[in-house]
Amino acid sequence: MKIIAYYLPQFHTFPENDKWWGKGYTEWTSVKQAKPIFEGHYQPRVPLNHNYYDLTNVDSLKWQAKIAKEYGVYGFCFYHYWFEGKMLMEKPAELLLEHEEIKLPFCMCWANHTWTKAWAEHNREVIMEQKYGDKTDWKKHFTYFLRFFKDDRYIKVDGKPLLVIYRPNDIPVLRDMLEYWNYLAKENGFPGVTYAYQQYTYNHIKDKDGDLFTYGIEFQPGKVKDQQLIYTLPIIWRKFKNIFVNKFNLPQTKNSSMWYSYDDVWRRIIKSKPIDEKMIPGAFVDFDNTPRYKRMAAIYYGASPEKFQHYLSVQIKRTRDVYKKDMLFMFAWNEWGEGGYLEPDEKYGYGMLEAIRSALIENGEFPNYPF
Repeated sequence: MKIIAYYLPQFHTFPENDKWWGKGYTEWTSVKQAKPIFEGHYQPRVPLNHNYYDLTNVDSLKWQAKIAKEYGVYGFCFYHYWFEGKMLMEKPAELLLEHEEIKLPFCMCWANHTWTKAWAEHNREVIMEQKYGDKTDWKKHFTYFLRFFKDDRYIKVDGKPLLVIYRPNDIPVLRDMLEYWNYLAKENGFPGVTYAYQQYTYNHIKDKDGDLFTYGIEFQPGKVKDQQLIYTLPIIWRKFKNIFVNKFNLPQTKNSSMWYSYDDVWRRIIKSKPIDEKMIPGAFVDFDNTPRYKRMAAIYYGASPEKFQHYLSVQIKRTRDVYKKDMLFMFAWNEWGEGGYLEPDEKYGYGMLEAIRSALIENGEFPNYPF
C-alpha cells in the first residue's frame, strides 16, 4: 500500500513572500500567531521540540524522509507552482532532486490556481495570476518536469511518471497541453505520462472520451465536507452564527464557530463509494485552518491518534478491496497552517505517524520501498 502524503514547500523565505506578507514570512509565521477560538480549541499547533525547520536546509528533508519511511509513508506529493515560467517555492523539490542519498519516492502536483490575498486579508486582490500560454510555455514547463521524471525516485505507473493536476477545470487548453506533454514524454523515452486530477469536482467535458486522466483523487476531507455536510441544517445555522459573531466582533464559542465532527466526517468517508473505477481514495489526519482564516476558520473537532488509526485502517482495506488500488493520498505531511500534518507535535509526539504504521501493519500493507 502506497500512502502518498501531500507536501507543502512553503517553509522557507523567498522574495515574493517578503513583498506580500512582510520580510521573513513563512508558513511558520501564521502557525505561531494562531489563537484558540473557544475553550479547548487546540491552537497554536507547536512542532515537537519547536522544530520550526527551514526547507532550504537539506538536513530537514533528510529528517522528513527518514521518519516517513520508518512509519510507512510511501512518498511525498510536492505541490508545484508554475506561472508561465515563473516558479514559487521550488527550492525544496530541487534540493531533494540534487541529493540522491534521500531515498524516498515522490511525485508532483501542479497547484495551478491563481494566488490572491483572500485567505489572509479576505479580499480578492490577485498577487499571482495563473495563465496557460501556448506550446512555447508548455515545452518549457515539461522540460522542467523532465528533470524530476528521469529520477529513479519519481513515482511511475507502468513506466509513466505520475503527474497530478490540481484544478483541470481551470485550464482552457487542457487537452492540447496534456497531449503535447504525452508526446514530449514519448520523445524522451517514456511510454507517456500518467495524469491524475486532484479537484474532486472535476467535470469530464474536456475529457469526454476518458483518455486524458488515468486517475481521479478523492481529496479529503474536502470532498465529503463540500458534497455532504455543508448543506445540513446544523452547519448552515452555525455558518450564519459565525458570520454574525464576527461582524460584531462578539466572543466566539464552539457553537458559533465553523467546526465539524472529526468522527462524522470520517464515517462519511468510509461509507462513500467511488464514482468510477478511476478514483484513488483519500484520507486526512486532521484539519484546522485557524492560522490562515482566524475566526472564520473551518475546524475539525475531536481528532486523536487512536481515532486516526481506526479510520485509516478501514480506509486501507477499502483502498484494496473496494477501489482496487494500491495508492492512497493523504492530507497531509506538513500542512501546519491547515492542521493537516503527520509530523510530530508537542501534543501527540509521533502519535499520528505511529497510527499510520499500526494501521498498515494490521492490514499486512506496510510498503516495500524500491530502494
